[in-house]
Amino acid sequence: MTRVEPLTTPPVSRLARIQSPVRDRLDGVVDEMRRILVADLELHEEVNDYLLKMRGKLFRPTLLLLANQIGGHPHRDALPLAAVVEMVHLATLVHDDAVDHSVMRRGMPTVNHLWTHQVAIITGDYLYASSLRELARLGHLEAVEVLAGASSEMSVGELRQLLSHDALDFSEEDYERLIACKTASLMAAACEIGALVGDSRHRASLRSFGHALGMAFQIADDLLDYTGVEAMTGKPTGHDLRERKVTLPLVEALRRVGTRDAGRIRHFFTLADPSDAEIDEIVKIVREAGGLDYAADRARAFADQAQAALDEIGDDCEAVQAMEAAIRYAVERSR
Repeated sequence: MTRVEPLTTPPVSRLARIQSPVRDRLDGVVDEMRRILVADLELHEEVNDYLLKMRGKLFRPTLLLLANQIGGHPHRDALPLAAVVEMVHLATLVHDDAVDHSVMRRGMPTVNHLWTHQVAIITGDYLYASSLRELARLGHLEAVEVLAGASSEMSVGELRQLLSHDALDFSEEDYERLIACKTASLMAAACEIGALVGDSRHRASLRSFGHALGMAFQIADDLLDYTGVEAMTGKPTGHDLRERKVTLPLVEALRRVGTRDAGRIRHFFTLADPSDAEIDEIVKIVREAGGLDYAADRARAFADQAQAALDEIGDDCEAVQAMEAAIRYAVERSR
């Protein structure tokens, strides 16, 4: 098993290198989304156009297209399937923003902030429904089953988070179960679906790769809340803390700190509108307790699991090399 080593090149160039083997096909994903999301209601068209402008880096469609390319026989249906995966991802973000009353996403106002929470919820539903319609058109029953399973897991993850009466009592096991549902499930599904319409011999290995990559990706993302800057994350640093979200750095810090610092953390979570100084104090406590270092180590451990899954494929093609680069990209975003 190959240990994942850090990269020193900027994140944007890393992503461009990852997407290079599927760049021609990836350019068509947004066109496919526009085709699928055609609506005869002016408001729907307005919101859909806005969503396409605020789309992210198309990381999940990239994984699907790369997985589909392994074996050298990419399938034409991989393109609309990649669009469907991105639409499901967008639906979860729109719903999450409405539930959390978030006002910014990827450096842009959220749908619920620009319109209303009702419009956001209906928009998310429309994205899900349009995805199902496209899957039915394509006729890939196994892809329907895989994506439906991931969507169900993501919903369960969101409910787990909402129903946690005291998030500060979260264990590391609780946290990993949560991110497995909310993040890793869709990345695993994207990779598995790519294999379903490609070389299906690698289906299990690619699903394992996607799961481990998703776990590493989310832990690194949670680290950015403590170490990132708004220009990189598209959201204010300390955003999770402001929303009382407990992630792995804080989980581990609470396990290590003494009574005094634990009391400070618990007091912070009673504040209605914490100041930047109060957030900085919590970040300092977490850093000094070793919470950030521990989370970074866990991200690297999942990255190693992702690499081991790729090693099972036994192919050193350009798509596999790009997926190896995706592992490093996922964990290095926290640096």
